[in-house]
Amino acid sequence: MKKLITTITLLVITATPSFAHYLWLETDRTGNIGQEQEVRVYYGEYTYGVIETVQGDNFPKVSNFQLWLVLPDGSRTTLKTTAQKDHYVAYFTPNTNGTYTVALDNDQIDVLDYTKWDFGIFKPQYHATAKVQVGTLFTDTKITNDQGIAIKELNSDNEEIRLQVFYKGRPLAKNEFKIYVSDLWSKTIETDAQGIVHFLLPWKAKYTMETTFEERVPGSYNGKEYEFIWHCATYCINQ
Repeated sequence: MKKLITTITLLVITATPSFAHYLWLETDRTGNIGQEQEVRVYYGEYTYGVIETVQGDNFPKVSNFQLWLVLPDGSRTTLKTTAQKDHYVAYFTPNTNGTYTVALDNDQIDVLDYTKWDFGIFKPQYHATAKVQVGTLFTDTKITNDQGIAIKELNSDNEEIRLQVFYKGRPLAKNEFKIYVSDLWSKTIETDAQGIVHFLLPWKAKYTMETTFEERVPGSYNGKEYEFIWHCATYCINQ
């Protein structure tokens, strides 16, 4: 089975703004009725083989995430996670054919002050999704973040990947969209008027897609003032 690793970029928790860690989901991209499906939550920099331990210095700073499952009929249920050595794990058992969407959301990370790097004071908000296909009843994945940015995979009859970016439930047009490959090759494209990007996957490799949006509305969180909310969503395909 192919695996889908959906990642979500964290812009800090390290000494410099250029070093990025990720929260991501790992699950088989296909599943079967009646068979338990495993979902794992990792934190680290997998491009370089770095995986943080759950009880280490860094993972606790991003561990207050929410994980849930959206069924093909649109209903959703919370997935309970259990801590392992270097990841959290959750399970669900599909009971019908269709396209399932696993979603992770983390909007409970402390305000970050990057003024010395000319980036400002901001509150991060991160979102990630993963697709699990059961049977041949293919549909789009569900939009799972109506308070920020999200990436939706559109059903396609050919080898072309089609993704649509939404911000607060509406297509996000003309927004920068980055594609990374595991050998550090990257390409930047732009969503069209409907928030859609489409491309082929020419190599057997890991492709990570990232898109961000700055919500220029000040506020406060845990007693700290911020200038804007930095929304980030990623989608990764490992083939």
